[in-house]
Amino acid sequence: MTPDDLRAPLLQTRGLGKTYRLPRRQLWQAPQQVHALQEADLSVFSGRNVGIVGESGSGKSTLARLAMALDTPSTGQVLWDGQDIQTLSGKALRAARRNYQMVFQDPYGSLDPRMTVARIVAEPLQALSRTSRAEQREQAGEALHQVGLQSQDLDKYPHEFSGGQRQRIAIARALITRPKLIVADEPVSALDVSIQAQVLNLLLDLQQRFGMTYLLISHDLAVVNHLCEEVVVMQQGRIVERGSPKQLFTHARHPYTQTLLNAVPQIVPGRARALRQLRSKASPNLV
Repeated sequence: MTPDDLRAPLLQTRGLGKTYRLPRRQLWQAPQQVHALQEADLSVFSGRNVGIVGESGSGKSTLARLAMALDTPSTGQVLWDGQDIQTLSGKALRAARRNYQMVFQDPYGSLDPRMTVARIVAEPLQALSRTSRAEQREQAGEALHQVGLQSQDLDKYPHEFSGGQRQRIAIARALITRPKLIVADEPVSALDVSIQAQVLNLLLDLQQRFGMTYLLISHDLAVVNHLCEEVVVMQQGRIVERGSPKQLFTHARHPYTQTLLNAVPQIVPGRARALRQLRSKASPNLV
């Protein structure tokens, strides 16, 4: 029996599934259905980051949206601290949301361009607590400082920042309620490679300081390996394999996991130059 067996998970899904109906092609035909997620069982324990990997359309983001109660499951349950979130009233659900927040993929699309940074970062406080505007602004300034920005940035707008800075603003918004869990859906995929490492290191630093846990959605195995203690592999809406990064990346059992690993580019020094030389010898007219 492992230590995780002796404590309840922060987040748990049981037999979770989601089916979408497509528009009718013909009036007399029944609409087709897409099973975006099927029988997904997942447990996220405090302090143990979980990464979900898979190709586009594998069901990763659907699972994240259901876990955040942003959509309604067709089958199964989502349990937060043992409570089925679908059974919570509006008020109880808002209270529970203080403990879990989300960071989206697009750091510009997830921020309202008409709102100042102060309003964006303090938005969860406006929905979840009865603090004054002065207190909300003060807490927003603290959150910005914690992600490496300045309190002077509070009165600016999202278009005045770089992509990496906008993602820091999104992280500050998720951080301001001091959640136990942050669901991060492709948090660095829209950023330059040079900025990705900075944001990942920021997430690790914040975890050490505030003790939150991450559920990370990503197609980048290197990102998951950097941040997570457990990896879940999804294919066509189903979980096909799970384990530690070391187990999966060195002894993957499922053919799909092996395919994902084989698809990772391997950098071989001097290979590009050698290929160009071979091409030029074979076809001198082609450079």
